[in-house]
Amino acid sequence: MQKYLKAIAAAVAAGAASLVTALDDGTVTAQEGVTALVAVLAALGLTWAVPNKQAPATTTEP
Repeated sequence: MQKYLKAIAAAVAAGAASLVTALDDGTVTAQEGVTALVAVLAALGLTWAVPNKQAPATTTEP
């Protein structure tokens, strides 16, 4: 589950931002709904495709 949290958070943020803009006039049209869906899917796909940065190797000094 931890592997997907970054993509889920990005999708929620993209969908919320799109819907906040769509709700500016008080309604969500079909086109605005499609735009929100595309934003969510694009955020999921793009964020999932980019790997996380690897943690630097730690060295222990005596």
